[in-house]
Amino acid sequence: MILGRTLAGYFSGRFFKAILGLFLLAAALIFLFDVLELVRRGGDREGFTVLRVSMISALRVPLLLEQVIPFVVLFGSIAAFVSLSRALELVVARASGISVWQFTLPAIAVGLAIGVFAVTVYNPAAVWLQQRSDDVAAGLFGSEQNFLLQTTNDVWVRQDGLDGESVLLAKQLVDNGTRLLNVTIFAFDRDGTFKERIEAREARLGHEIWNLTDVTVYTTERDPQSYGRYEISTFLTATEVRESIGSPESISFWNLPRFIELARNAGLPAYRYTLQYQTLLARPLLLAAMIVIAAAVSLRVSRFGGLGRMILGGILAGFVLYVLSELAKDFGGAGIVPPIVAAWAPGIFGVLMGLTVLLHQEDG
Repeated sequence: MILGRTLAGYFSGRFFKAILGLFLLAAALIFLFDVLELVRRGGDREGFTVLRVSMISALRVPLLLEQVIPFVVLFGSIAAFVSLSRALELVVARASGISVWQFTLPAIAVGLAIGVFAVTVYNPAAVWLQQRSDDVAAGLFGSEQNFLLQTTNDVWVRQDGLDGESVLLAKQLVDNGTRLLNVTIFAFDRDGTFKERIEAREARLGHEIWNLTDVTVYTTERDPQSYGRYEISTFLTATEVRESIGSPESISFWNLPRFIELARNAGLPAYRYTLQYQTLLARPLLLAAMIVIAAAVSLRVSRFGGLGRMILGGILAGFVLYVLSELAKDFGGAGIVPPIVAAWAPGIFGVLMGLTVLLHQEDG
């Protein structure tokens, strides 16, 4: 029996509403806790206002939420299956000759559609909003901004220039690698002898030069000197800066292929960025896997009960996929396994695991 268009639309709508409701709940909770954390840490800072902190949090919550989309789909699908089961709608569907595969198909279609939307529309929008969040937050949290906004990690970068080598540390990267905040530079002369330590509030990348703002220069020969402007030569490009300091999550889906090509042309390893691109491509499959797993752990409730066991099964399944995804991410980001394998393996494993359980339950 073929599932009718009306019934398929009804099932699809139920799953979409359950997933959307859980997504909005997760967004509200993340926003609330994020605002409270920013208020706690920045309440005594100059320029602090509740409105500013709320705007910072609202702009960066979408990118934070992107990490929980698979789990929102998993638990939203479980909630939809349980709701349909308790209302005896799945019982009636089974009695009319509709198999589990037929009424699960609309849910999988919803998962695939959400995955495509999340990759092509939501991800670029979330990255853009995160960049606007960095602009609003610039200067508010000082050296703690990296920790609070989770934009970069402290990374030491060795660079060369016309004046000699230097080592650079930046707390935050913005504007696609052309602007750094809270910068420390240890400069050496052409013979490799330490020359000076430079601390600057901001560094902007020009043509083979860093233009520094609000600078203090420390040397072994004289007292610290302050400058409004200062320059230091470099051969680094914006691509190389972002590769060394930037996070792959800070690049939108549509810009990743171009950045991967630029990194490779510059002779830089692009494992992390290739992995991020392939992970986004595999997102629809991962969401479909979450729905198949949700069906596997929740459909027996209507016949045998055991709501607690079902919830535990969903949590365990989600935890297994999360651990597998993190392991694959670590291996793929380090180049130990091909990024394409690391990105697609969790989704393929999840689909196979869910189908195996469903086949065992339904067909023995």
